[in-house]
Amino acid sequence: MAKWQQKLPMWITTSRMLMVPIVLLGMSMDGLGPRIFAALMFIIASISDYFDGYFARKYNAVSNMGKFMDPIADKILVTSILVALIPYSVIDPWMVIIILARDTLIGGLRSVAAADQVIIAAKPAGKWKTALQMVAIPAMIIGEDFAGIPVVKIGFWVLWLSVILSLTSGLEYVWGYLKARPKPAPLS
Repeated sequence: MAKWQQKLPMWITTSRMLMVPIVLLGMSMDGLGPRIFAALMFIIASISDYFDGYFARKYNAVSNMGKFMDPIADKILVTSILVALIPYSVIDPWMVIIILARDTLIGGLRSVAAADQVIIAAKPAGKWKTALQMVAIPAMIIGEDFAGIPVVKIGFWVLWLSVILSLTSGLEYVWGYLKARPKPAPLS
């Protein structure tokens, strides 16, 4: 297997983080065109999440570093853009606070679970949450109605739905850990 095949998944993961400044730049420019460009760049970055995993499995390049960096790249992409959207008044700051708090809690819980050698499978609510965010955020980046479609309103409510699923999946993750964690030895 070629060396580039082994490195491709990590390159894709890294590219997702490197696209954040490009999206932010497009968001900061005046006019609908740059915001549509920023939304398209966000969509491409979001889709790359599928491809890093696909190529890691295809080329047998799954690594602990990849498993560690993939969710971090996702969080950097999503949370950076969500925070940047607050000043545009198209997003409720509570959405961002809830999403960041949930992600921080789950990140810490994953560390504890790993230390306890507990594996908690991803739940459907978490996958739906991510999918809804990847639909809602580009709509919020565009920031205005487009071709007669109330893009911002749709994005706003889809993002709130993702917040609800974020809370649901967070509770599922906590509950899954509590059920699977090692039981302390009885005191004698």
